[in-house]
Amino acid sequence: MSDTSESAAPATLDEIPREPTQDGPNVRLYLVDGSGYIFRAFHALPPLTRKTDGLPVGAVAGFCNMIWKLLVEMRAQADAPTHLAVVFDHSEKTFRNDLYDQYKAHRPPPPEDLIPQFPLVREATRAFGVPSLELPGYEADDIIAAYACKVRDMGGEVTIISSDKDLMQLVGDRVFMLDTMKNLRIGIDQVVEKFGVTPDKVVDVQALCGDSVDNVPGAPGIGIKTASALINEYGDLDTLLARAHEIKQQKRRETLIEYADQIRLSRQLVQLDCDTPLPEPLDALVVDPPNPAELHAFLEKMEFRTLARRVGDGAGGETSTTPGAASGAAASDTPSPNGRAPAAPAHGPIDVNGYVCVRDLAALDDWIARAVAAGVVAFDTETDALSSAGANLCGVSLAVAPGQACYIPLGHEAEDGLALEAPSDLTQIPIDEALARLKPLLEDPAVLKVAQNGKYDMAVLSRYGIEVGPMDDTMLISFALEGGLHKSHGMDELSKRLLDHAPITFKTVAGTGKSQKSFKHVELSAATCYAAEDADVTLRLYEHLRPRLAHERLLTVYETTERPMPRVLAQMELAGIKVDPERLRQLSNDFSVRMAEFEAEAHRVAGRPFNLGSPKQIGDILYKEMGLASGKTTATGAQSTDASMLEELAAQGHELPRILLDWRQLSKLKGTYTDNLVAAMNPSTHRVHTSYSLAAATTGRLASSDPNLQNIPIRTEEGRKIRRCFIAEPGHVLISADYSQIELRLLAHIGDIPQLKKAFAEGQDIHATTASEMFGVPVEGMPAETRRRAKAINFGIIYGISAFGLANQLGIPRDEAGAYIKTYFERFPGIRTYMDRMQQQVRAEAFVTTIFGRKVHIPAARGKSQAERAFADRAAINAPIQGAAADVMRRAMIRMPAALAGAGLTAKMLLQVHDELVFEAPEAEAEAVIAVARRVMERAAEPAVSISVPLVVDARAAANWDDAH
Repeated sequence: MSDTSESAAPATLDEIPREPTQDGPNVRLYLVDGSGYIFRAFHALPPLTRKTDGLPVGAVAGFCNMIWKLLVEMRAQADAPTHLAVVFDHSEKTFRNDLYDQYKAHRPPPPEDLIPQFPLVREATRAFGVPSLELPGYEADDIIAAYACKVRDMGGEVTIISSDKDLMQLVGDRVFMLDTMKNLRIGIDQVVEKFGVTPDKVVDVQALCGDSVDNVPGAPGIGIKTASALINEYGDLDTLLARAHEIKQQKRRETLIEYADQIRLSRQLVQLDCDTPLPEPLDALVVDPPNPAELHAFLEKMEFRTLARRVGDGAGGETSTTPGAASGAAASDTPSPNGRAPAAPAHGPIDVNGYVCVRDLAALDDWIARAVAAGVVAFDTETDALSSAGANLCGVSLAVAPGQACYIPLGHEAEDGLALEAPSDLTQIPIDEALARLKPLLEDPAVLKVAQNGKYDMAVLSRYGIEVGPMDDTMLISFALEGGLHKSHGMDELSKRLLDHAPITFKTVAGTGKSQKSFKHVELSAATCYAAEDADVTLRLYEHLRPRLAHERLLTVYETTERPMPRVLAQMELAGIKVDPERLRQLSNDFSVRMAEFEAEAHRVAGRPFNLGSPKQIGDILYKEMGLASGKTTATGAQSTDASMLEELAAQGHELPRILLDWRQLSKLKGTYTDNLVAAMNPSTHRVHTSYSLAAATTGRLASSDPNLQNIPIRTEEGRKIRRCFIAEPGHVLISADYSQIELRLLAHIGDIPQLKKAFAEGQDIHATTASEMFGVPVEGMPAETRRRAKAINFGIIYGISAFGLANQLGIPRDEAGAYIKTYFERFPGIRTYMDRMQQQVRAEAFVTTIFGRKVHIPAARGKSQAERAFADRAAINAPIQGAAADVMRRAMIRMPAALAGAGLTAKMLLQVHDELVFEAPEAEAEAVIAVARRVMERAAEPAVSISVPLVVDARAAANWDDAH
């Protein structure tokens, strides 16, 4: 095939965007309509074939040039895109064909020469380093809509590369289209010019007009001009159809009345689905330069040699070799897996080709000596699993200075009996010998270890007999400095944000989906690039972040409530907790039976069978067939069937919503707990090992996952049944130690509320006391309902509850709820003073602090919308209280292991759930453990803060968790 027909492709690989990292409002997403590109490319060039086999490749050639041109032009923009993807149709049949079997029925098949080029175009997309997205049952336009809506709602900006009119319904303040053929940017004004209505009314116009290309029927005889005039006159399609009888023109009136159902169907066909599942998370679409080797290989295979030369000019497309930095070290002999050579401003570029693979003891000793001399070493572990309780060590990486990092492979092996690279590439130091050398370094009190999320590494190495310390954690330093400012404090995000460097991703070296391999099967050259870079980046982050702690007066917060936590949690995670699998299976079976009963009852009430898991079918029955009124709609305009809506309908006395809520509750408990807990049992320990997240909630509360043990309901019988499945080993008991009303106690202290402080000091029933103050009724003989209402207000105030929220919770009129809140503030004026003070602080500084000094950033305080600022006001009230409670709990947990050991006890701390700690102890130790737990927890605030009300801990021992609580 001749290469002269390839159109000019500009620039070189160096000009491709180097992965700017943005979050939320700073996301700039480009979505390319892949089908539009393919057909434009196919018709733009004469027929081209590959010389070697005659394969048609004209569309592929045109597509490659268009993608390359787009990448280069993106780079030239002042605000370059941060995220990019090409979106394709997966197949002809979608959910719209189920709605209307004639949808797109008249479309001719694609040209014969184009069919074999479809998979090649997708391959080309990936070769250029651009994510290729598609989803069975959905059109490309729906995928584009889902991402566009997500980014728009985050406050980001979206540009859709397409001229397709169907996508114009998505255009808005932060969503644009770009017609690259005409170099035309399409915004709201351009949509109005084409359709005669604003983008939010485009679907209504299209429903009336129909679409002959897609065989959308619409209303016969109504075109865009008439449709837009009608929509502008009546406001929207539903109003138009409801008032069609008022239209004076007879033919138009009759058409709208006769074809009303067809018009509504047409609206369903043209409405893009913003709730389409995302094929990849948004983070996977970050702009990434092509891998030079992969791109060059693809272009050569296609025989696009001119484009290959243009792309390769200055790109370093050939492989290169970098000498090892230490004796016996095998250097990587390939470019970095993703072809990056980004820059870290503080110390120059991070060169992933310069990292060293250590495979003999002499080289390892040299690196250890360098680490001891430096006094600080960043380290990371690579394993073959995510759970620290069951993961096997694949290797350890060290960084002794920026740019000076190595990887020590310890557990790599051939996959399925195949050699990794060459036989010599499997050479590794025997794991026992390597760990014997590393143990003194990692336990040396004179050498500071630095890790990112070091809890995991601590836990893994503990199982190999290494107790790492002392250790700083860059994730926790970042969290102490900027908790609430960023959604993630992960290494990749920190590196992009602070070092302007996007680290190699795990999927780059291990693959994705079904083809993903274990890290122990990753080639050593790629593993070295990936693992050593992690240690290098961690060290650079440490040097960037650590000095800020003292400067920003957060060093004490970090040292007392963050830095000690990884060791405590690592030991808790390794300990795990025993569950009774037979009891769980029986409970799961019981839930299934009850779910079936609820399902039968729901079918009876509805008058017909339906899928209780389908929001669409539920919506049809509740709102169309039963005629119930919904006050909420989803992003697509459908009436909501979420839990809050069902609760509201159930409160109005409707039977079916209550049945649905009961069914959903059991379904969630069954799927999340009774089924999942059995599957989550570690086959070696026969226990469940949850994983705790330290930098999850901005207030410092811990979160748990895999499995999540934080959200088991404790006030329902079903939840308590699940807790009964958590049991002690024979001869042991579980002990639950739970702070009593800690947040209300802290509110009394922080807000300096005399009545509450007095009630807590005297050990009164705080809710009864509150009710007595508010309603003027004596505590003795108080009706339970009166106390319940005071309790709802007490806890609701902490979360900034509104009259509407309290009314829903208590099932009372909104006016009455408002009167309760007004009375509450009159009786406890200190609470209003505290709330006003916090709101003033957050509006002035966009953060609040706890009594222990933790800074909780609340950026919504600077938001443009009233809703954002109202959220910030509520958060400012709650954060100092919840944050202080989290700090108290952390301080107790940090002191607990030493306190138990000092008392000669063998008990282990297993779980932390909300305000509760769970221990396992020999039966003979139970009373002594309870005494130690109470003492440590009740004095946890001291000496940093003297709480003016007593902290009280309820504790008891039993054979299972529920009985102990």
